[in-house]
Amino acid sequence: MALLTVLLATAPTWSAPASVAPLVSSASGRCLDVRGMVIRSCDGRPTQVWRQNSDGSVTGVASGFCLDVNGAGTANGTAVILWTCNGQSNQKWSTPTPPPSRSGPCDIYSAGGTPCVAAHSTVRALYRSYNGSLYQVRRSSDNATRDIGVLAPGGFADAAAQDSFCAGTSCVITVVRDQSGHGNDLWYQGSAQVPGSSQSSPAKATSESLTARGTKAYSLYINPGNSYWRDGHLTGVPTGAASEGAYMVTSGTHVNSGCCFDYGNSETTRKADAAGAMDAINFGTECWFGGCSGSGPWVQADLEWGLYSGGSQSWNTNQRAFSSKFVTAMLKNNGTSRFALKGGNAQSGGLTTLWDGGLPGGYSPMKKQGAIVLGSGGDCCKSGGGANLSAGTFYEGAIVAGYPSDATDNAVQANITAADYR
Repeated sequence: MALLTVLLATAPTWSAPASVAPLVSSASGRCLDVRGMVIRSCDGRPTQVWRQNSDGSVTGVASGFCLDVNGAGTANGTAVILWTCNGQSNQKWSTPTPPPSRSGPCDIYSAGGTPCVAAHSTVRALYRSYNGSLYQVRRSSDNATRDIGVLAPGGFADAAAQDSFCAGTSCVITVVRDQSGHGNDLWYQGSAQVPGSSQSSPAKATSESLTARGTKAYSLYINPGNSYWRDGHLTGVPTGAASEGAYMVTSGTHVNSGCCFDYGNSETTRKADAAGAMDAINFGTECWFGGCSGSGPWVQADLEWGLYSGGSQSWNTNQRAFSSKFVTAMLKNNGTSRFALKGGNAQSGGLTTLWDGGLPGGYSPMKKQGAIVLGSGGDCCKSGGGANLSAGTFYEGAIVAGYPSDATDNAVQANITAADYR
């Protein structure tokens, strides 16, 4: 129960009971006892039995009073007391969602029958067994490069390796490695690995540091002029009207209205070829085609020739802005009749369904080409291509073959919140 969050400053963790049960310290095996509000040897007395109520309160069975955070305090070390039940927020408790085993998002997608065909992150492994490189940095002092891996299989980035390599100079992120095994590495447009590109540069490697599960990491912090790309149509990325899903963890605090902070399926030609040639998540404060509410940023679908907050260029009453520090954005599309948009706080809670319905007129069937874009629109970055004006942050994301179930979406969100982005 969440009462343990308060007690953790001075006491061990506790196991969550059933609706009527003792609260047992997992460190000592002793029970929380009303007598002095301390732990004692478990003896079955009513003073050691607690009830979890449907309104979120926890009642002492012997006393009938509720566990109460004294004075509605929020600081570490604030006392928990018994008090007359009053329905106030300082008497409401919840059981935090535990990490759903060591599985990563791509293990969850695979279990749901929609395997990842591309998986990217500068923060962590997206598979429980992944033990390879997450991304590559290049330092300015001598143009040497180094791949940054994980601290342990299925774990988090080895930020110390980047810090050591880049000490005394500056570094950029040249490529974000694909963890799926399909070879869909994302190189910056302007590199030799993206032929014909010249209008993009790699993002600085140290613009933003963060922690995930208490471990230091760096984001891919994209500003106008930065973008990444891969022609993945021969390596598993869905094409044509094939079903597809995608998610990314981004930030609601580093955004702009420039075109276009996208992650997902894009043109192999890097031109705006046709309606339905793209199937990418868009996140930003541009709402050129209607259907948004507030001032953004919004989770939308870049389907080419249209940036959609719903199924048409009209008001979408379910749309909402996501301005939290860490945001989960999802898109899935069956290629012929239906697509869905979802968003949520990547630190806690579930997903909000922003749209789940028909494709816009003129987008059935989809005409996906199977390239992958990150940080720009589809018509970038060849001569004359100007869709490279966006700002955004990328922490992790994946593209999957098939149409993920809602249960899979929810499990991925639970895995993301358990990563404890800070």
